[in-house]
Amino acid sequence: MSCTHRTTRLALVASAASLALLTTACGGGSGSGSDASGPGDGKPVTLTFWSATAGAKETAEAFNKTHSGIKVKFSLVPAGPEGVTKLSNAVKGGNAPDIATMDYSALPEYASEGNLEDLTPSSGELVKKEFPEAVQSLVNLGGSTWAVPFDVTPIQLYYRKDLFKKYEVEVPKTWAEYRKAAEKIHQGDPDLTITNFGGGDPALLSGLAWQAGAQWYGTKDDAWKVNIDEPASRKVAAYWDGLLKDGLASRTPLWGEGETKERATGKVATIIGAAWSAGNFPVSYPDSKGKWAIAPLPTWDGTPSTGMYGGTSYIVPKGSKHTEAAAEFIKWVTTDPKAMTARLSSLKTPSSALPANEGMRAAAAEEFDSSYFGDQDVYQLAGEAAGTIVPGWTWGPVQQQVTSAQMAAGGDHTKMLSAGQAKGESAVTDRGLELAQ
Repeated sequence: MSCTHRTTRLALVASAASLALLTTACGGGSGSGSDASGPGDGKPVTLTFWSATAGAKETAEAFNKTHSGIKVKFSLVPAGPEGVTKLSNAVKGGNAPDIATMDYSALPEYASEGNLEDLTPSSGELVKKEFPEAVQSLVNLGGSTWAVPFDVTPIQLYYRKDLFKKYEVEVPKTWAEYRKAAEKIHQGDPDLTITNFGGGDPALLSGLAWQAGAQWYGTKDDAWKVNIDEPASRKVAAYWDGLLKDGLASRTPLWGEGETKERATGKVATIIGAAWSAGNFPVSYPDSKGKWAIAPLPTWDGTPSTGMYGGTSYIVPKGSKHTEAAAEFIKWVTTDPKAMTARLSSLKTPSSALPANEGMRAAAAEEFDSSYFGDQDVYQLAGEAAGTIVPGWTWGPVQQQVTSAQMAAGGDHTKMLSAGQAKGESAVTDRGLELAQ
């Protein structure tokens, strides 16, 4: 039996409480190739760093100016599944970077395939001491630390104050009120919809299902449960498919030029976004300064709650020869306020990410220009929203395959659930894992 196969089979036996990944010696390195002090010739260690996150380049540059023993060489890579695929190919080819950023949803799958160095020796205590318990569960799997959290990503409501005032609409507190607002606004102007929601975004759908109380993955004894096409998720899917069917939400695909144009020209009254979305507004909709405001996400029963939309962690891909040096950079970039100041220095792509480390948030709030949103404190609102994230959500070992199947479903959210369920079940068994009945 190959090391990779043994890791894949054994590393995914899990408990429902912790989604434990029972790692073996070949599941991830312990830093045996570490080199934090340099190669012994007086020259600094050079680390390669791949990321698609806003401000990452500026962060690496700031680190290089303040650290003499380690130098970081940054490369911009694609976001989402394309970036994960690029990284996977690099690991297989033996030319992976020393450091990369990865979405929380990809971690269980990536770690269980043996593509990550085990950061427990170098970063385990850091994660335990410096990050909230709810975020720790996203990076600590099977008693090992596979990544260091960077941000938390509560979903929030961004709304046009002028349009709400014009059509005499109150900021909705529930999804029922949100639909009534959509009907009133669309009745007042048939060319105006409540938001863009076309094309289907699996990450957003999962976050809204999360808020509704769904649990897409779990375990029973030693078997995985895939529960994507379930009642809470179907309620969410039916709600949004209904808004689209009735013309109350725009079918313009998310994440495209059409979406940006509609939002910039006042054709949509709200945006369902995350904490990190705020930084995009001054860049993409500069002429709308002062018109947008932020509110808590509407809920199903009026009780404050939200899910997460994306979220970034720092990893060390399998094969790095400089894991200790990488850990030093990761510690700095996730806990030192100077790193947040550098990240926010990017004027073209300002970051509004909400740091998972609470000590970083004051620096972020001080540096971020919130004037676009009037007198609202972007970071205070995001922090309050983070406190309402529904606990208990876990990601499974095949989410990247599920995401691909859902993206192929064509924007029908109900079909996205059934496609995700089918792919999730088949992908689990294809990996030789037990599927709970």
